[in-house]
Amino acid sequence: MIAMLFALFAITGAQPAIAATPPATAAADTAKPVIVVLGDSLSAEYGLPRDTGWVALMRERLANKRIDYTVANASISGDTTSGGLARLPLVMQRLKPSIVIVELGANDALRGVPLTTTESNLRAIIAQIRKGNAKPMLVGMYVPPNYGLDYTQQFHGLYGRLSKELHVPLVPFLLAGLTDKPELFQSDQIHPTQQAQPLLLDNVWPTLKPLLAGGAQR
Repeated sequence: MIAMLFALFAITGAQPAIAATPPATAAADTAKPVIVVLGDSLSAEYGLPRDTGWVALMRERLANKRIDYTVANASISGDTTSGGLARLPLVMQRLKPSIVIVELGANDALRGVPLTTTESNLRAIIAQIRKGNAKPMLVGMYVPPNYGLDYTQQFHGLYGRLSKELHVPLVPFLLAGLTDKPELFQSDQIHPTQQAQPLLLDNVWPTLKPLLAGGAQR
């Protein structure tokens, strides 16, 4: 299952998909608590019709379940943990979120960022989120095997370690259940299709649900 993902990420660095694009950030509704998604192209609807990605589907699910939250997508294709950390103060100031879902790190590995830097950035992101009186949530990822087995294990293990040490809810792997299904990826064989987006949301939902005020049992 993971082998397919490794093959996909192995060619990402040569694709225009990682070029930065502006985030589709919804304005905060001050009458409702806000969920912010701070992510990269996997959350930024790369190659998808507007409002069909898993973040938009999360907004729809919350509405359908009458869980009263605003969802703001602050994701940028190609973003790294450094980029997310730099953008976060403005995001926190503008949107004043109650929950921040952090889906970052894969591009760090693809660009050769040291694991210590990625870890430091994620720690700082989590600290800033908590300083802003919001709940952080991490989304884990894998990297290709050509980085070496030790590195790939350390990279994925980083998310679990931070989750345990800092008591941060964790989605173990955003693309769980997709990596052995090439038909669920776009023609670049990197980004999930529109049809795959409900599966991504299903991977995120069990971790998000307990954080929702009034929504834990729905």
